Amino acid sequence: MTRDPLSPDRTEVVFADAKPAYTPAQAVIEAERCHQCHDAPCVAACPTAIDIPGFIRRIATGNARGAAGTIFASNVLGMSCARVCPVEVLCVGRCVYHEQGLPPIAIGRLQRYATDAAFAAGWTFFQRAPETGRTVALIGAGPASLACAHRLSVLGHRCVILEKRPLPGGLNTTGVAPHKMRADRALAEVDWVLSVGGIEVRTGVEVTDPEALEREYDAVFVGVGLGEDACLGVPGEDLPGIFGAVDFIERLKLGTVSLAGVGSAAVIGGGNTAVDAVRELRTLGVPRVRLVYRGGESAMSGYAHEWDVAKKEGAEAVWNAVPVAFEGDGAVRRIRCAVTRDRRPVPGEEFFVEADRVLLAIGQAKLGEIFGRLPGISLDRGRVVVDADGFTGRRGWYAGGDCANGGKEVVNAAAEGRRAADAIHRHLQGGRDA
Repeated sequence: MTRDPLSPDRTEVVFADAKPAYTPAQAVIEAERCHQCHDAPCVAACPTAIDIPGFIRRIATGNARGAAGTIFASNVLGMSCARVCPVEVLCVGRCVYHEQGLPPIAIGRLQRYATDAAFAAGWTFFQRAPETGRTVALIGAGPASLACAHRLSVLGHRCVILEKRPLPGGLNTTGVAPHKMRADRALAEVDWVLSVGGIEVRTGVEVTDPEALEREYDAVFVGVGLGEDACLGVPGEDLPGIFGAVDFIERLKLGTVSLAGVGSAAVIGGGNTAVDAVRELRTLGVPRVRLVYRGGESAMSGYAHEWDVAKKEGAEAVWNAVPVAFEGDGAVRRIRCAVTRDRRPVPGEEFFVEADRVLLAIGQAKLGEIFGRLPGISLDRGRVVVDADGFTGRRGWYAGGDCANGGKEVVNAAAEGRRAADAIHRHLQGGRDA
């Protein structure tokens, strides 16, 4: 696979690393703090069930390669997950040190130390089984498909990933906040996954006839993620200066974003994308950035630890408010908001929020409709319905990642992709849905 290089002048390069890498000495010191718990709660909190005490013990003894091998054995996307996982509510959030009133083990930073060492040294940990002669199509080149393809390739099957966008990697490449991981790092991980062999990525390919895939491939995995930013459907939403938050983040990660002359901005929503967008606008120099959310602070779906950082960076919030119109002369200048109660507008109670840049972070479109037309595949509010192994109910069809879980973390996609790969392998051997 060949692709155009990323521009060195893209906007994301101005963002500092939120969690700088450990030096070898720092990593060993931190690793030595680990209690090496039996039935460790941190492992139970990890969707990919990485042997966390095991890899930390190896770091403590100076064995970075062994630590990386332990991580990748459970999660081939361990490098990106070390950067983007909300460890505060997963593994780190379950560390037993919390019960002792002490700082928890910095599991994410230790994982980054080991996986970065593997990437820098070019260590390899996987060898493909003999070719089986079976081929699997994977739709979408995001984390779920990459994890699935890697596992299938190790098992000896040939994989072809079909991606409609020009770059692989999904939201790891285009949507992760740049203070967590930049696009070039995400693409480096894609190359590392593909280095196992047996995986072809075809970009610029949009699947419009799913049934045609059945005639060419032995199984299909759907990992299409989510679609475009959702809209509010209120007057003035087409004014210049209003963008979808996911689209905005992609622009600053892959290209350039100019905020010259923007004095105030508003981000509509209360999820993690909204919080990321608020922080990015502040980092890029917008003097006043406000989050506008229909509920109160305690009702936000965005992670509290991320919002706490955003507030320290100068972000503000307008709680219990929902836009009912955007107004301005030639471009957005203000938002007419209704006061909400129980997240519903209160008739007659309105006010204005000044903003000359608005980002909408109220969700994304679901992309399962085309697959829901196939007999045996069901949708639930646009999501592809699957069982615990990712099986859709149609022979040979599996799914995972955001298109099936509605929008969770990269680590969830990695776990779902691997589970689906094992189920596909059983299917190709004549198992359950053969």
